[in-house]
Amino acid sequence: MIFTAEDGNMRIVVVADTHRDYYMLKEVVEDNLDADAFIHLGDGENELRDMEQLFPHKMFYFVQGNRDYASKAKVTDILNLGGKKILITHGHHYDVRETMDNLVNTAKHNDVDIALYGHTHLYSYSCIDGIYVMNPGSLHAPRGRRYRSYGTIDISGDDVAINIIEIKR
Repeated sequence: MIFTAEDGNMRIVVVADTHRDYYMLKEVVEDNLDADAFIHLGDGENELRDMEQLFPHKMFYFVQGNRDYASKAKVTDILNLGGKKILITHGHHYDVRETMDNLVNTAKHNDVDIALYGHTHLYSYSCIDGIYVMNPGSLHAPRGRRYRSYGTIDISGDDVAINIIEIKR
């Protein structure tokens, strides 16, 4: 299923590595109630499930992280949102701390437009071999002297805009 907002534009909020920080995730969701979908890239299944209960009218997607013990969620998934194929994963099975090659090769093999991952707690985004690649950072424990952060993806037709939002407090 390809989900597209009624006006043809779509906003997706992407978070990762909340590590039981329920209040920070709730704040991000509340600040982005105009978003069409929310994607959590792992290490925060419990608080994501709480958001699904609090905001049942919103679309939430989740993949299992290396700290989501006993989770039955997928490790990697491919979504069709806004007319784009989006690969979502926590990243630990792709060795994202060492290289982007495994993730990008999987994305290319599956004709993916956007590849999203977490795990490193370091936000980044780039375009590699025509694939948008983003890590939204961490809402709980950012690394590398960075702020807590999350990402947004705005899709309008063929146009894709990716942003990282730092939470400076």
